[in-house]
Amino acid sequence: MPIHLLWGDDIGAIDRSLNAFINQALDPNWISINLTRLDGQSHEQALQSLVEVRTPPFGSGHRVIILKNSPFCNGCSSLLSSQFENILDLIPKTSHLMLVSKNKPDGRLKTTKLINQLIKVKKAFEKKFLLPAIWDEIGQKKLIQRTADEMNIEIEEHAIYPLVEAIGSDSQRLVLELEKLILLEETKSKEQDIGRLVISQETVNELCQSITSNSIEIGSYILSSELGKAITRIDSLINQGEPALRILASLTTQIRGWLWVSLLEQDGQKEIGFVAKQAGIANPKRIYVIRKQIRGKSPSFFINLLKKVLEIEILLKKGTAPKNAFRDCLLT
Repeated sequence: MPIHLLWGDDIGAIDRSLNAFINQALDPNWISINLTRLDGQSHEQALQSLVEVRTPPFGSGHRVIILKNSPFCNGCSSLLSSQFENILDLIPKTSHLMLVSKNKPDGRLKTTKLINQLIKVKKAFEKKFLLPAIWDEIGQKKLIQRTADEMNIEIEEHAIYPLVEAIGSDSQRLVLELEKLILLEETKSKEQDIGRLVISQETVNELCQSITSNSIEIGSYILSSELGKAITRIDSLINQGEPALRILASLTTQIRGWLWVSLLEQDGQKEIGFVAKQAGIANPKRIYVIRKQIRGKSPSFFINLLKKVLEIEILLKKGTAPKNAFRDCLLT
């Protein structure tokens, strides 16, 4: 009776996890019959998932029913709840119900409590897929390392930071960039006769240099209060097809680093290694550069900037035109 609960906002990671499970559980010769994809936004399809999961697999392998936008742990109706409870003991061991949702399960619901009970006895499994906040540099580093591990790709520790600068929390783009980077490393290895493939900082810089330099340039303009130049540069990047949230993620990472260094400087902390660790900055040598950049600025200045980028994020997610979101918040 395997029930799988997958939830979180990292849609790319959820899809990769589902594909990996499908490849493991299903016989390729029977995949068209034993794999069903449904959408829980439809009440009928949610009910259909409960019917189909009771059906044993045809041929060899297992049967997998994927219910995207699952309602069973969020806003579940009394009808769905009772149907869910009734079929639990009827699910064959070789059938799997994959409940997928962006939202955290509501612990008050009866269905959620039932699943939690099943998790305790290993009859159900829960897995979270949460993206780090755009200002969470340490979380973004962990995301990159975890994604590389999932893809069986080795990456140097010093190569992770420029990827954080360039990509932030964009999980789906991260996969594409890692694929490009490993192809670039393969080309180098053939030319230089290198056996072991590891993504190096040099290779990451080659691919991501333009994004990082643009981010640094925008941050420098904002730091020196040249907001007109910053907005002009942002508009130019958006016109070139650069996603607004990616620009914002890079900018937030910069401001967060400035704030941490400013706070620790105010407390009289001089040890570079400690400051870098607290600020989540991979390369301690950057602290010297940041100290020069922020000279004369108070922590409250950077806190105010973080408030502005949070306001920009809210506007972008509400559907405001990217150029207007940046302009309205930065010039306020």
